[in-house]
Amino acid sequence: MVDLKIEVAFDPQPNEIEFVGQQLTHFNRSHAGESNYRRLAIFLRDTEQQVVGGLVGETSRQWLHVDMLWVHETFRRRGYGSILLSTAEQEAIKQDCRYAYLDTFSFQAPDFYQKCGYVVFGELPDFPEGRSRFFLKKELQRVL
Repeated sequence: MVDLKIEVAFDPQPNEIEFVGQQLTHFNRSHAGESNYRRLAIFLRDTEQQVVGGLVGETSRQWLHVDMLWVHETFRRRGYGSILLSTAEQEAIKQDCRYAYLDTFSFQAPDFYQKCGYVVFGELPDFPEGRSRFFLKKELQRVL
């Protein structure tokens, strides 16, 4: 047996993180083909070009992953979140995506996403304690 050492690193070197990611990508590609991974960012800007909202995600393997969606509280409840989300979905469709997924906390926007057609497929209760983390998905529809 080879002598190996486990190391816990709270401040890991970026090149080591990149190496692990490259190895996992290589393994995944050998089993699932090319991912066609692409970052996606959509911004909402005010008249002074300041970011007052945005969506950050990525497309890969026919899925859109919405990582972050935020709108400044001054501009909430005016439809901008829906516009950012639908814009991301349409861009994802252009990248041959058929589905979207995301996660949100119970204190964030699960109702908003459900109104936008997302369906809960998982929940982690007490994440954080007394709250839940929800996982949602949606089948994307091309807008004509």
